[in-house]
Amino acid sequence: MSHHGADLDFARPTALFGAPEYTGRAKRGLDIVLVLMSAPVTVPLVSLLWILIRLDGSPGFFGHRRIGRAGRTFTCWKLRTMVPDAEHVLQHHLHEDAQLAQEWAETFKLQNDPRVTRLGALLRKTSLDELPQLWNVLRGDMSLVGPRPVPRDELANYADRAWAYKMMRPGLTGLWQVTGRGSCTYDERVEMDVDYARRVSAGLDLKIIFKTFGVVLRKTGS
Repeated sequence: MSHHGADLDFARPTALFGAPEYTGRAKRGLDIVLVLMSAPVTVPLVSLLWILIRLDGSPGFFGHRRIGRAGRTFTCWKLRTMVPDAEHVLQHHLHEDAQLAQEWAETFKLQNDPRVTRLGALLRKTSLDELPQLWNVLRGDMSLVGPRPVPRDELANYADRAWAYKMMRPGLTGLWQVTGRGSCTYDERVEMDVDYARRVSAGLDLKIIFKTFGVVLRKTGS
């Protein structure tokens, strides 16, 4: 992966971008319809999980800044799965454990993350921690399916692949979540996001959404 700090141009030839007739109003319309259809189930579920997290003494929601369509920054919401002083805990463990530090440097993820609470581990396994992002989808910050929402400083590493993240709304789910999930390397996840941007269509979106339910039921999240 090339490491260039510049904020790169995201313009890309139409030939490399999938189904332009779908990626505008049609994709946005599908998002709104499916989110509203799911609301009678998801709203009470998120409310219950928020209460359980608050009983543990932590804030119920966690917002992190991510890059959206056209390079705009937005707050991406999740149910809190980590201890309140997560950043301090992370830096302490990375300083004490060289193997953990190497894993973080390579993937920006930890298989056995010391910051994650017991309830948080369950929420991550089932991907229920990401349900508040349905609000992001309804607002238009995100789409149900798309590339991963990434922070600005991380996007700077993607060089000529950054276009895939800036041309589309990031997704609550996506190709990498249903094709390998935690077993993928960081570079493979980026390539899958780019592949999705090149092949995006209504059929692919519906297929990924359907497969996401299977991933959730198998508890393959991390």
